[in-house]
Amino acid sequence: MSQTAVTRIGAAILLSCLSATLAAAPGNRVFPTAAAPVLEDKFPNPPVAFPGGVMAYRDVVYQTITGYRPQIVDVYVPKTPGPHPLILYIHGGGWVSGHTRHSGAFADFPKVLASLAAEGFTVASLEYRLSGEARYPAALQDSNAALRFLRAHAAQYRIDPKRVGVWGGSAGGHLTALTAATCQNTTLDPASAQDGCVQAAVTWYGVFDFAGMSTAPDGNSAGKRLLGCETVCTAEQIASVSPVTYINAKTPPFLLIHGNEDKTVPVEQSHLGEAALRKAGVPVEAIYIPGVDHSFIGKTPQATRDASLKAVNATFDFFHAKLGVPTK
Repeated sequence: MSQTAVTRIGAAILLSCLSATLAAAPGNRVFPTAAAPVLEDKFPNPPVAFPGGVMAYRDVVYQTITGYRPQIVDVYVPKTPGPHPLILYIHGGGWVSGHTRHSGAFADFPKVLASLAAEGFTVASLEYRLSGEARYPAALQDSNAALRFLRAHAAQYRIDPKRVGVWGGSAGGHLTALTAATCQNTTLDPASAQDGCVQAAVTWYGVFDFAGMSTAPDGNSAGKRLLGCETVCTAEQIASVSPVTYINAKTPPFLLIHGNEDKTVPVEQSHLGEAALRKAGVPVEAIYIPGVDHSFIGKTPQATRDASLKAVNATFDFFHAKLGVPTK
């Protein structure tokens, strides 16, 4: 290397070090600014790769309400251009707990959701306000808000906004049924007038009629927490939170799956939901799994596995059939 080249390199290094020193010096720090306060979360959120070319975006903010933490969804996007049907998953937890990445005995539920995405669906997993944060119908309003956000960002997440399904278990099953049955009900959600309805719904061991939950082991205390009743909930309050109140001929097709020995949400809840759907003329399929408790927990690990896989396979097949994605 020539002496001239060495001199140039040395000068470049010296200039770089001098610039860094000046930038770090008091009064010389430089950062980008905007013309108004910036509330967006600017922390990098790179997508996570899953098998089958699925890319997942975690903790996407779909709604910010003053006084509450930002509400988020995880979004799993297929590799193909689409547009793809959208599935919104709503977690359980008695309306008091839970998060976007768990369901029953599944050891790695994000992989389950990513597998559904790999079959041609954009999948979003919802975080909503729990009953200790906000009373009913806040959680329902959150599911509607998430659907509005996802439809508004259909191009970004490769979504067909006219083919939407919703799915959840336990408390999430209840919210799934409400979301499907209360489309554009502005009494429960003033913003829902601008919503599109969903085209399919799957509930796993969900509550359909809180009046019948008096037989539950907790004496319907979860329902009282959800509604915020100080003593006994009134008949009007019970009706307002019960999906059977809203089921009508325009309700979308349902798949109900429930364990016959559920000690948390009695299987009668799905029987009540099935009866109400059939009475309204709504297409409904129901699977009742013998010997299985809440969350599809069986008497042995193998029984739990068999029930869980039966439920998830039936769910995937139902969405393929109702939302028009051919199975491979």
